[in-house]
Amino acid sequence: MIKPHGGTLVNRLATEEERKELLKKIEHLPKIVAGDRYVGHCEMIAIGGYSPLNGFMTKDEAESVIKDVHLPNGLLWSIPIVLPIEEDIWSSLKIGDEVAIYDKYNRPIAIVVVKDKYTLDLDFYCQNVFKTTDENHPGVTFVKSAGNHFIGGKLVRLLNRPIREGIDEKYYQDPADIRKVIEEKGWKNVVAFQTRNPIHRAHEYIIKCALETMDGALIHPLVGETKNDDIPAPVRMQCYEVLIENYFNKNRIHLSVLPAPMHYAGPREAVHHMLMRKNYGCTHMIIGRDHAGVGNYYGTYEAQEFVEQFVDKLGIKPLKFEHAFYCTKCENMATSKTCPHSKEDHIHLSGTKVRAMLREGKRPPKEFSRAEVADILIKWATGK
Repeated sequence: MIKPHGGTLVNRLATEEERKELLKKIEHLPKIVAGDRYVGHCEMIAIGGYSPLNGFMTKDEAESVIKDVHLPNGLLWSIPIVLPIEEDIWSSLKIGDEVAIYDKYNRPIAIVVVKDKYTLDLDFYCQNVFKTTDENHPGVTFVKSAGNHFIGGKLVRLLNRPIREGIDEKYYQDPADIRKVIEEKGWKNVVAFQTRNPIHRAHEYIIKCALETMDGALIHPLVGETKNDDIPAPVRMQCYEVLIENYFNKNRIHLSVLPAPMHYAGPREAVHHMLMRKNYGCTHMIIGRDHAGVGNYYGTYEAQEFVEQFVDKLGIKPLKFEHAFYCTKCENMATSKTCPHSKEDHIHLSGTKVRAMLREGKRPPKEFSRAEVADILIKWATGK
Protein backbone atom coordinates (compact mmCIF):
# COMPACT_ATOMS: atom_id res chain seq x y z
CA MET A 1 0.00 0.00 0.00
CA ILE A 2 1.11 3.58 -0.67
CA LYS A 3 3.10 5.03 2.22
CA PRO A 4 1.85 8.10 4.12
CA HIS A 5 3.48 11.42 3.27
CA GLY A 6 6.86 11.46 4.98
CA GLY A 7 6.72 7.68 5.49
CA THR A 8 4.87 7.30 8.81
CA LEU A 9 1.22 7.84 9.74
CA VAL A 10 1.09 10.20 12.72
CA ASN A 11 -1.12 9.19 15.67
CA ARG A 12 -1.70 11.70 18.49
CA LEU A 13 -4.98 10.19 19.73
CA ALA A 14 -5.15 9.75 23.51
CA THR A 15 -5.81 6.31 24.93
CA GLU A 16 -8.55 6.19 27.56
CA GLU A 17 -5.91 6.04 30.32
CA GLU A 18 -3.98 8.98 28.85
CA ARG A 19 -7.18 10.95 28.42
CA LYS A 20 -8.13 10.57 32.11
CA GLU A 21 -4.71 11.81 33.24
CA LEU A 22 -4.58 14.70 30.77
CA LEU A 23 -8.09 15.89 31.64
CA LYS A 24 -6.92 16.35 35.23
CA LYS A 25 -3.82 18.21 34.07
CA ILE A 26 -5.60 20.46 31.58
CA GLU A 27 -7.47 22.38 34.28
CA HIS A 28 -4.18 23.99 35.35
CA LEU A 29 -2.98 25.01 31.87
CA PRO A 30 -3.46 28.31 29.99
CA LYS A 31 -6.71 28.08 28.01
CA ILE A 32 -7.12 28.88 24.33
CA VAL A 33 -10.61 28.84 22.81
CA ALA A 34 -10.10 27.95 19.14
CA GLY A 35 -12.44 28.41 16.19
CA ASP A 36 -13.88 25.47 14.25
CA ARG A 37 -11.14 25.39 11.61
CA TYR A 38 -8.36 25.16 14.23
CA VAL A 39 -10.22 22.49 16.17
CA GLY A 40 -10.47 20.68 12.84
CA HIS A 41 -6.71 21.07 12.40
CA CYS A 42 -6.20 19.47 15.84
CA GLU A 43 -8.17 16.43 14.75
CA MET A 44 -6.46 16.17 11.35
CA ILE A 45 -3.03 16.32 13.00
CA ALA A 46 -3.98 13.72 15.61
CA ILE A 47 -5.45 11.17 13.19
CA GLY A 48 -2.55 11.44 10.75
CA GLY A 49 -4.47 13.24 8.01
CA TYR A 50 -1.74 15.90 7.98
CA SER A 51 1.18 13.45 8.27
CA PRO A 52 4.06 14.12 8.72
CA LEU A 53 2.91 17.12 10.81
CA ASN A 54 2.62 16.26 14.50
CA GLY A 55 1.62 19.73 15.60
CA PHE A 56 1.15 23.34 14.53
CA MET A 57 3.88 24.92 12.42
CA THR A 58 6.68 27.06 13.82
CA LYS A 59 7.61 30.34 12.11
CA ASP A 60 10.38 28.67 10.08
CA GLU A 61 8.01 25.93 8.93
CA ALA A 62 5.14 28.29 8.10
CA GLU A 63 7.36 30.73 6.20
CA SER A 64 9.02 27.91 4.28
CA VAL A 65 5.63 26.58 3.18
CA ILE A 66 4.32 30.04 2.33
CA LYS A 67 7.38 30.96 0.26
CA ASP A 68 8.61 27.66 -1.18
CA VAL A 69 5.72 25.10 -0.98
CA HIS A 70 8.02 22.86 1.06
CA LEU A 71 8.81 22.26 4.71
CA PRO A 72 12.36 23.22 5.84
CA ASN A 73 13.39 19.56 5.52
CA GLY A 74 12.55 19.64 1.80
CA LEU A 75 9.28 17.71 2.03
CA LEU A 76 6.45 19.01 -0.15
CA TRP A 77 3.72 20.88 1.76
CA SER A 78 1.50 23.64 0.38
CA ILE A 79 -0.83 25.07 3.08
CA PRO A 80 0.35 26.59 6.40
CA ILE A 81 -1.16 24.72 9.35
CA VAL A 82 -0.92 27.44 12.00
CA LEU A 83 -2.59 28.29 15.30
CA PRO A 84 -3.49 31.96 15.85
CA ILE A 85 -4.35 32.94 19.42
CA GLU A 86 -5.39 36.07 21.30
CA GLU A 87 -2.60 38.58 21.91
CA ASP A 88 -2.96 38.71 25.70
CA ILE A 89 -2.56 34.94 26.04
CA TRP A 90 0.24 34.93 23.44
CA SER A 91 2.16 37.59 25.37
CA SER A 92 2.01 35.58 28.60
CA LEU A 93 3.33 32.31 27.13
CA LYS A 94 6.91 31.07 27.27
CA ILE A 95 8.67 28.51 25.09
CA GLY A 96 8.12 25.09 26.66
CA ASP A 97 4.73 25.96 28.18
CA GLU A 98 1.81 23.64 27.61
CA VAL A 99 -1.51 25.14 26.55
CA ALA A 100 -5.02 23.69 26.49
CA ILE A 101 -7.07 24.03 23.31
CA TYR A 102 -10.84 24.26 23.86
CA ASP A 103 -13.64 24.50 21.34
CA LYS A 104 -16.45 27.07 21.30
CA TYR A 105 -18.59 24.71 23.42
CA ASN A 106 -15.94 24.87 26.20
CA ARG A 107 -14.87 21.27 25.61
CA PRO A 108 -11.16 20.41 25.99
CA ILE A 109 -9.81 19.30 22.60
CA ALA A 110 -6.03 19.03 22.82
CA ILE A 111 -2.82 20.01 24.57
CA VAL A 112 -0.02 21.73 22.63
CA VAL A 113 3.58 22.33 23.78
CA VAL A 114 4.76 25.81 22.78
CA LYS A 115 7.90 25.47 20.65
CA ASP A 116 7.65 28.89 19.01
CA LYS A 117 5.63 32.10 19.21
CA TYR A 118 5.65 34.49 16.29
CA THR A 119 3.95 36.83 13.85
CA LEU A 120 3.79 36.62 10.04
CA ASP A 121 3.59 38.99 7.10
CA LEU A 122 -0.09 38.28 6.42
CA ASP A 123 -0.14 40.02 3.04
CA PHE A 124 2.82 37.90 1.90
CA TYR A 125 1.04 34.82 3.28
CA CYS A 126 -2.17 35.58 1.38
CA GLN A 127 -0.51 36.63 -1.86
CA ASN A 128 1.56 33.44 -2.01
CA VAL A 129 -1.08 30.97 -0.83
CA PHE A 130 -4.25 32.50 -2.33
CA LYS A 131 -2.64 34.64 -5.08
CA THR A 132 -4.51 37.66 -3.73
CA THR A 133 -4.84 39.92 -0.69
CA ASP A 134 -8.44 40.77 -1.60
CA GLU A 135 -10.54 40.32 1.54
CA ASN A 136 -13.50 39.26 -0.58
CA HIS A 137 -11.62 35.99 -1.01
CA PRO A 138 -12.85 33.67 1.79
CA GLY A 139 -9.38 32.27 2.48
CA VAL A 140 -7.95 35.77 2.90
CA THR A 141 -10.87 36.62 5.21
CA PHE A 142 -10.15 33.56 7.37
CA VAL A 143 -6.47 34.50 7.68
CA LYS A 144 -6.89 38.23 8.28
CA SER A 145 -9.76 37.87 10.76
CA ALA A 146 -7.81 35.42 12.97
CA GLY A 147 -5.15 37.94 13.99
CA ASN A 148 -1.37 37.82 13.78
CA HIS A 149 -0.15 36.08 16.93
CA PHE A 150 0.74 32.42 16.44
CA ILE A 151 2.16 29.56 18.46
CA GLY A 152 3.78 26.49 16.99
CA GLY A 153 4.52 23.18 18.63
CA LYS A 154 3.72 19.54 19.03
CA LEU A 155 0.20 18.37 19.75
CA VAL A 156 0.54 16.18 22.85
CA ARG A 157 -2.74 14.32 22.47
CA LEU A 158 -6.28 14.83 21.11
CA LEU A 159 -8.66 14.56 24.06
CA ASN A 160 -12.04 14.97 22.36
CA ARG A 161 -13.27 14.92 18.79
CA PRO A 162 -15.10 17.97 17.45
CA ILE A 163 -18.89 17.93 17.87
CA ARG A 164 -20.65 16.36 14.87
CA GLU A 165 -24.00 17.61 13.68
CA GLY A 166 -26.23 15.90 11.16
CA ILE A 167 -23.78 13.34 9.73
CA ASP A 168 -23.76 9.67 10.73
CA GLU A 169 -20.64 8.86 12.79
CA LYS A 170 -19.96 5.84 10.56
CA TYR A 171 -18.68 8.19 7.87
CA TYR A 172 -15.94 9.62 10.12
CA GLN A 173 -13.14 7.18 9.37
CA ASP A 174 -9.52 8.03 10.14
CA PRO A 175 -6.68 7.39 7.67
CA ALA A 176 -5.84 4.12 9.44
CA ASP A 177 -9.49 3.03 9.08
CA ILE A 178 -9.65 3.83 5.36
CA ARG A 179 -6.35 2.06 4.78
CA LYS A 180 -7.84 -1.03 6.42
CA VAL A 181 -10.94 -0.80 4.19
CA ILE A 182 -8.73 -0.55 1.08
CA GLU A 183 -6.69 -3.54 2.21
CA GLU A 184 -9.81 -5.63 2.96
CA LYS A 185 -11.28 -4.82 -0.46
CA GLY A 186 -8.04 -5.76 -2.15
CA TRP A 187 -7.87 -2.46 -4.03
CA LYS A 188 -4.41 -1.66 -5.43
CA ASN A 189 -5.30 1.50 -7.37
CA VAL A 190 -7.68 3.81 -5.49
CA VAL A 191 -8.83 7.18 -6.79
CA ALA A 192 -10.01 9.92 -4.42
CA PHE A 193 -12.70 12.43 -5.30
CA GLN A 194 -12.71 15.71 -3.35
CA THR A 195 -15.92 17.70 -3.10
CA ARG A 196 -17.48 20.46 -1.04
CA ASN A 197 -20.60 20.50 -3.26
CA PRO A 198 -23.29 17.91 -4.03
CA ILE A 199 -22.08 15.61 -6.82
CA HIS A 200 -23.72 16.71 -10.05
CA ARG A 201 -23.73 14.77 -13.30
CA ALA A 202 -20.39 16.11 -14.53
CA HIS A 203 -18.79 14.88 -11.29
CA GLU A 204 -20.54 11.52 -11.63
CA TYR A 205 -19.22 11.22 -15.18
CA ILE A 206 -15.58 11.84 -14.31
CA ILE A 207 -15.69 9.50 -11.28
CA LYS A 208 -17.07 6.75 -13.50
CA CYS A 209 -14.45 7.48 -16.17
CA ALA A 210 -11.73 7.15 -13.53
CA LEU A 211 -13.25 3.92 -12.23
CA GLU A 212 -12.81 2.28 -15.64
CA THR A 213 -9.09 2.05 -14.88
CA MET A 214 -9.14 1.99 -11.05
CA ASP A 215 -10.01 -0.77 -8.57
CA GLY A 216 -12.11 1.56 -6.42
CA ALA A 217 -13.01 5.16 -5.63
CA LEU A 218 -13.06 6.98 -2.31
CA ILE A 219 -15.76 9.65 -2.46
CA HIS A 220 -14.36 11.89 0.25
CA PRO A 221 -16.38 15.08 0.82
CA LEU A 222 -14.82 17.77 2.95
CA VAL A 223 -17.07 18.49 5.95
CA GLY A 224 -14.90 20.85 8.00
CA GLU A 225 -15.48 24.60 8.05
CA THR A 226 -16.51 26.10 4.70
CA LYS A 227 -17.82 29.51 3.66
CA ASN A 228 -21.33 30.44 4.72
CA ASP A 229 -23.05 30.08 1.34
CA ASP A 230 -21.80 26.54 0.68
CA ILE A 231 -24.50 23.87 0.93
CA PRO A 232 -24.41 22.36 4.47
CA ALA A 233 -22.54 19.08 4.86
CA PRO A 234 -25.55 17.04 6.13
CA VAL A 235 -27.54 18.01 3.01
CA ARG A 236 -24.62 17.12 0.77
CA MET A 237 -24.26 13.74 2.48
CA GLN A 238 -27.87 12.89 1.67
CA CYS A 239 -27.11 13.67 -1.98
CA TYR A 240 -24.02 11.42 -2.02
CA GLU A 241 -25.94 8.57 -0.39
CA VAL A 242 -28.83 8.65 -2.86
CA LEU A 243 -26.50 8.98 -5.84
CA ILE A 244 -24.34 6.01 -4.78
CA GLU A 245 -27.43 3.95 -4.03
CA ASN A 246 -28.94 4.49 -7.48
CA TYR A 247 -26.14 5.21 -9.94
CA PHE A 248 -22.86 3.60 -8.82
CA ASN A 249 -21.54 0.07 -8.45
CA LYS A 250 -21.43 0.08 -4.65
CA ASN A 251 -18.73 -2.62 -4.63
CA ARG A 252 -16.34 -0.12 -6.22
CA ILE A 253 -17.21 2.94 -4.12
CA HIS A 254 -16.47 3.88 -0.53
CA LEU A 255 -18.05 6.98 1.02
CA SER A 256 -16.32 8.63 3.96
CA VAL A 257 -15.75 12.24 5.07
CA LEU A 258 -12.74 14.50 5.48
CA PRO A 259 -13.03 16.62 8.67
CA ALA A 260 -10.53 19.24 7.44
CA PRO A 261 -11.51 22.87 6.80
CA MET A 262 -11.62 24.43 3.33
CA HIS A 263 -9.09 27.12 2.37
CA TYR A 264 -10.24 28.01 -1.19
CA ALA A 265 -6.57 28.17 -2.20
CA GLY A 266 -7.04 26.73 -5.68
CA PRO A 267 -3.70 25.35 -6.99
CA ARG A 268 -2.07 25.27 -3.54
CA GLU A 269 -5.06 23.44 -2.09
CA ALA A 270 -5.05 20.88 -4.89
CA VAL A 271 -1.63 19.75 -3.63
CA HIS A 272 -2.93 19.83 -0.04
CA HIS A 273 -5.93 17.68 -0.96
CA MET A 274 -3.71 15.17 -2.72
CA LEU A 275 -1.31 14.82 0.21
CA MET A 276 -4.18 14.25 2.64
CA ARG A 277 -5.69 11.56 0.38
CA LYS A 278 -2.26 9.93 0.10
CA ASN A 279 -2.32 9.67 3.90
CA TYR A 280 -5.73 8.00 3.63
CA GLY A 281 -4.22 5.37 1.31
CA CYS A 282 -5.28 6.61 -2.12
CA THR A 283 -2.92 6.17 -5.07
CA HIS A 284 -4.64 8.64 -7.41
CA MET A 285 -6.82 11.74 -7.14
CA ILE A 286 -9.16 13.46 -9.55
CA ILE A 287 -8.21 17.08 -10.27
CA GLY A 288 -10.92 18.73 -12.34
CA ARG A 289 -11.66 22.26 -13.45
CA ASP A 290 -10.91 25.05 -10.95
CA HIS A 291 -10.08 22.60 -8.16
CA ALA A 292 -10.66 24.23 -4.74
CA GLY A 293 -11.27 27.53 -6.48
CA VAL A 294 -13.61 30.37 -5.69
CA GLY A 295 -14.81 33.29 -7.79
CA ASN A 296 -12.42 34.19 -10.60
CA TYR A 297 -9.20 34.10 -8.63
CA TYR A 298 -7.69 31.12 -10.46
CA GLY A 299 -7.50 29.89 -14.03
CA THR A 300 -9.78 27.03 -15.10
CA TYR A 301 -6.95 24.48 -15.24
CA GLU A 302 -4.37 26.29 -13.11
CA ALA A 303 -4.58 23.66 -10.33
CA GLN A 304 -3.79 20.90 -12.83
CA GLU A 305 -0.76 22.80 -14.09
CA PHE A 306 0.41 23.49 -10.54
CA VAL A 307 0.27 19.89 -9.31
CA GLU A 308 2.14 18.76 -12.42
CA GLN A 309 5.22 20.63 -11.14
CA PHE A 310 5.35 18.34 -8.10
CA VAL A 311 4.29 15.02 -9.60
CA ASP A 312 7.58 13.34 -8.58
CA LYS A 313 7.29 14.58 -4.98
CA LEU A 314 3.58 13.99 -4.40
CA GLY A 315 3.71 10.20 -4.39
CA ILE A 316 0.03 10.19 -5.40
CA LYS A 317 -0.88 10.64 -9.06
CA PRO A 318 -3.29 13.27 -10.40
CA LEU A 319 -6.04 12.22 -12.81
CA LYS A 320 -6.75 15.40 -14.74
CA PHE A 321 -10.15 15.94 -16.32
CA GLU A 322 -11.52 18.66 -18.53
CA HIS A 323 -14.81 20.37 -17.79
CA ALA A 324 -17.66 17.93 -18.45
CA PHE A 325 -21.09 18.92 -19.75
CA TYR A 326 -24.31 17.44 -21.08
CA CYS A 327 -24.50 17.49 -24.88
CA THR A 328 -28.04 17.65 -26.27
CA LYS A 329 -26.91 16.10 -29.56
CA CYS A 330 -24.81 13.31 -28.02
CA GLU A 331 -27.59 12.92 -25.44
CA ASN A 332 -25.06 12.15 -22.72
CA MET A 333 -22.22 13.60 -20.66
CA ALA A 334 -19.03 14.49 -22.51
CA THR A 335 -16.00 16.77 -22.65
CA SER A 336 -14.41 18.65 -25.52
CA LYS A 337 -12.14 15.63 -26.00
CA THR A 338 -15.05 13.37 -26.87
CA CYS A 339 -17.81 15.64 -28.19
CA PRO A 340 -17.70 17.15 -31.72
CA HIS A 341 -20.65 19.52 -31.24
CA SER A 342 -20.72 23.27 -30.67
CA LYS A 343 -21.09 25.13 -27.38
CA GLU A 344 -24.73 25.87 -28.20
CA ASP A 345 -25.43 22.15 -27.72
CA HIS A 346 -23.71 21.97 -24.33
CA ILE A 347 -25.44 22.37 -20.98
CA HIS A 348 -23.20 23.11 -18.02
CA LEU A 349 -23.89 25.00 -14.82
CA SER A 350 -21.44 25.96 -12.10
CA GLY A 351 -22.06 25.17 -8.45
CA THR A 352 -22.45 28.93 -7.91
CA LYS A 353 -25.23 29.15 -10.49
CA VAL A 354 -27.01 26.14 -9.03
CA ARG A 355 -26.87 27.62 -5.52
CA ALA A 356 -28.41 30.81 -6.96
CA MET A 357 -31.17 28.75 -8.61
CA LEU A 358 -31.89 26.97 -5.35
CA ARG A 359 -32.11 30.25 -3.46
CA GLU A 360 -34.79 31.30 -5.96
CA GLY A 361 -36.61 28.00 -5.46
CA LYS A 362 -35.75 26.77 -8.96
CA ARG A 363 -35.10 23.08 -9.54
CA PRO A 364 -31.74 22.16 -11.16
CA PRO A 365 -32.31 20.69 -14.65
CA LYS A 366 -32.03 16.93 -15.20
CA GLU A 367 -29.03 17.50 -17.47
CA PHE A 368 -27.16 18.93 -14.48
CA SER A 369 -28.44 16.94 -11.53
CA ARG A 370 -30.02 13.52 -11.03
CA ALA A 371 -33.69 13.77 -10.05
CA GLU A 372 -33.09 12.17 -6.65
CA VAL A 373 -30.38 14.71 -5.87
CA ALA A 374 -32.48 17.62 -7.14
CA ASP A 375 -35.33 16.50 -4.83
CA ILE A 376 -33.04 16.76 -1.79
CA LEU A 377 -31.61 20.13 -2.83
CA ILE A 378 -34.94 21.79 -3.62
CA LYS A 379 -36.42 20.49 -0.35
CA TRP A 380 -33.50 21.99 1.57
CA ALA A 381 -33.64 25.28 -0.33
CA THR A 382 -37.39 25.81 -0.04
CA GLY A 383 -38.11 24.00 3.23
CA LYS A 384 -40.94 22.13 1.48
